[in-house]
Amino acid sequence: MQNRQESGEPPWTILRILRWTTSHFRSRHIENPRASAEILLAHALGIRRIDLYLRHDQPLMPEERERFRELIRRRLRHEPVAYIVGRRGFWTLELSLSPAVLIPRPETECLVEAALECLPRNPENRILDLGTGSGAIILSLAAERPENRFYASDRSPAALEIAKANAAGNGLEGKIHFFCGDWFAPLCPEIPGFDLIVSNPPYIRSAEIRDLQPEISFEPKAALDGGPDGLAEIRQIVGQARNYLAADGFLIMEIGCDQAGEVVRMAEKCGAYDQIRCTADYSARDRVVQMRRKAEKRLAHCEAI
Repeated sequence: MQNRQESGEPPWTILRILRWTTSHFRSRHIENPRASAEILLAHALGIRRIDLYLRHDQPLMPEERERFRELIRRRLRHEPVAYIVGRRGFWTLELSLSPAVLIPRPETECLVEAALECLPRNPENRILDLGTGSGAIILSLAAERPENRFYASDRSPAALEIAKANAAGNGLEGKIHFFCGDWFAPLCPEIPGFDLIVSNPPYIRSAEIRDLQPEISFEPKAALDGGPDGLAEIRQIVGQARNYLAADGFLIMEIGCDQAGEVVRMAEKCGAYDQIRCTADYSARDRVVQMRRKAEKRLAHCEAI
């Protein structure tokens, strides 16, 4: 894409620049080249994606081309599209994003589906999201079941600011009580138990992070790194959640696609849960584990897991 229109050269219309950018991204091994080109061009022009095709023969002004050129440079450095445009759709929401939070993935919507299935329509339900990040999970649940009471935590103050902004931007300001802390640390076991605890904790093995696609390097490592076996944070949540769940309350977590067996055994060994099961994501890979806290009186600690 040249800086200026040369004599006799066809104009840089929306369609022509889309084709050029898609080809350029493909030659540089950029993931999803066509979608990347469309989203970035729509963002540069301040229009909807569908408008690119409704206005396909519209020439770009020099300042529009320069604005788009800068977005291309960023994408060629493998910066994720969601960070470049600062937003992403999830469930029924539009979320603001920054490198302070993970980019919500489609498979995390499977966790939302599982939570809604086991959540009775009861205005007294108390729901907690651990490690909320952008707020994607808790805000999706609040949008679907606004009669409940919602709580969300994150160890990162920057992440909480984004989650609060997303609550306000989706008409849910004041619906969620946000607090800062590491998992259950700010909570007292004597409080009334939660009917549902959800989490998308770090679950990637430390040694595997460097081998992931380059886009991942832009995301917060603390939200990805699950320790040597990928289960360090999951182990902590399973071990402690039973002290914060109401009798018959559910714990639902996203897990790695090869971790279902180990997490199920972990929950069984703890002895505090029943109805332990895994559900698959849209690619038929185990992705969500859920377990119900047994109705017996809470104990001070689980068996070591």
